[in-house]
Amino acid sequence: MLPLVVLAVLLCFTTALGNLDSAQSEESMRQLEQALRRGCVACYAAEGSYPADLDYLKEHYGIQVDETQYVVYYDLFASNLMPEITVLEQMP
Repeated sequence: MLPLVVLAVLLCFTTALGNLDSAQSEESMRQLEQALRRGCVACYAAEGSYPADLDYLKEHYGIQVDETQYVVYYDLFASNLMPEITVLEQMP
């Protein structure tokens, strides 16, 4: 009986750790997307147009992207329209 209780407690603990890691990862992606959007708005306010690409945003506005962990899709339709920004977790 005791081994089953210990096993159940370990299973619950492992599940809780997995959920915590998942929530932390989602929050990190959300924060990165917000930082990218803020950088785009700052660029538009200062220069009158949105950044042409993600590299410009990184170089001139100090945005850092951990490319081993995240993939960023940055699609600019026109220089006066906010680009479409999508942040996804990199698959191992």
